[in-house]
Amino acid sequence: MQRTFIYNILLGICLCASSVFCCSCNSYLDREIDSYINKNMTFSSYERTNQYLVSIYAIIPDGLDRMGSGGMFDAATDDAEQALETSNVQKFNTGSWNAVSNPDDMWNRLYSGIRMANEFLENADGVNLDTYKNDPSNQTEYQNRLKDIRIWKAEAQFLRAYFYFELLKRYGPVPIITTPLSINGDYGNTERPSMEECVDFISKDCDEAASILEITPWRDNTALGHATKGAALALKSRLLLYAASPLYQDWTNTSEESLPSNIAKWTEAAAAAKAVIDLGQYSLTPFYTDLFTNNFQSSEFIFMKRYSANTSLESYNFPISFGGQGGTNPSQNLVDAYEMNDGTTFSWDNASQAANPYKDRDARLNATVIVNGSQWKQNTVDIWTGGKDGAYTTNATKTGYYLKKFSNESVNILTGGGALGHTWPIFRLAEIYLNYAEALNESAPGNPDIAEYVNNVRARADQPDLPEGLTQEQMRERIRRERRIELAFEEHRAWDVRRWKIASSTLGTVLRGVNITKEGDVAVRYLPYTVEQRTFLPKMYWYPIPQSELLKLPSWKQNPGW
Repeated sequence: MQRTFIYNILLGICLCASSVFCCSCNSYLDREIDSYINKNMTFSSYERTNQYLVSIYAIIPDGLDRMGSGGMFDAATDDAEQALETSNVQKFNTGSWNAVSNPDDMWNRLYSGIRMANEFLENADGVNLDTYKNDPSNQTEYQNRLKDIRIWKAEAQFLRAYFYFELLKRYGPVPIITTPLSINGDYGNTERPSMEECVDFISKDCDEAASILEITPWRDNTALGHATKGAALALKSRLLLYAASPLYQDWTNTSEESLPSNIAKWTEAAAAAKAVIDLGQYSLTPFYTDLFTNNFQSSEFIFMKRYSANTSLESYNFPISFGGQGGTNPSQNLVDAYEMNDGTTFSWDNASQAANPYKDRDARLNATVIVNGSQWKQNTVDIWTGGKDGAYTTNATKTGYYLKKFSNESVNILTGGGALGHTWPIFRLAEIYLNYAEALNESAPGNPDIAEYVNNVRARADQPDLPEGLTQEQMRERIRRERRIELAFEEHRAWDVRRWKIASSTLGTVLRGVNITKEGDVAVRYLPYTVEQRTFLPKMYWYPIPQSELLKLPSWKQNPGW
């Protein structure tokens, strides 16, 4: 049996439909109208059932071009700015979004995935395997195909859990639908579940999927990219980490003065992360840079989304003198967060550091950000004012930095030569280490595992161990900084600062860049400056429920403040 990788364009399948079985993208309340004959044709066929599962994977949100026109979601945080002024992501930064106009409104897309997963779970057992069942010489293949179907159903259950989690982190508690909706059903009186009910449902789906999925891809490596036991457990780890965080403890109270903590929930989150670690299946890739150059077979990846060979990401993000369009520009706020390579913090008040701000820094800075003077494609990147990649040039960076992470340096944008695939990490081991450390610090401060697992992540970048004797609060800040650095541009920052309830001082802060001037032929002067003042209001801790959905749910109230 052959299975494909999960590409952003899977077999030419529409994001909201399989090639043989269409489903509406309008809303979860729009009924399934496909005929029984079409369903029977789809789910009686082993091949078409497999293909339908692949089409559910296609619903997974994009990471490398989430906002369109090369816009990455981290440009809606204090980590970056989007060079394209008309990008939708800018609505988050100016506060000009609402229940009618939300650049990241994923409600319909994710519920389409949930509907398809429910359809799959209800019908996949209908695959006709009589040809193998009735042939004594094909009994091994018959058993293998029965197992395929069990595995596929577990994958669909994992995907349903993943889609529900993606809804939960955006909108708060959402309707839990576990069956395809009847065309004659009345769903207008659907009650809004509690946060705990939603978390418990997703957690149960993860557990049930993990009990069937295997540690490695079933059959052979052509299934790389499909969910495994580790993926289901990693989703549970992230879910319970979020559920233990202050925002989720009293989700309607968005006051940053209210920081409830439940040790039992943190303990559960720590155990969930440790369960992934204890699988013994994953290990940190030796070099951080190797993770983001299409290294989809890395032992660190637990679950990822694969993209076919193309030059789109490079076209958007390369420095402009190399054919790029500016793309996603890392901020000075982020660059300042990278430590010196001796573990001390960088400071503009230190004259030596300010004069040469990229010298002797955490190696992950050079792996993530293109700075002035970086070597790129055997040439120097000149971001000083008047330089070939500097400010006031068409499409140039707005912050004094270009994004390096995920780009394939070998690409020739003009000819399309050197095009490679890209890998979007959804879950990887370094995150699980940091999940474990964070949850353990909140539930059992002082536990030696906390420093051990943070130091494991730091060691790969040749950063020294954390100082001994840190208080719980000091360790909390170090873990948060480590998450920001290690997981930069992987869509963690926006949700981390929300769940910690520190968004007003991060998402609502002054976004800074650096002005670089050349003095003579060699000397360069670096001066941080304000790119823009960002806007964040308490209501923005949660997305507004789409207005079109509230019209169908008369008993529901809009999320607080919207």
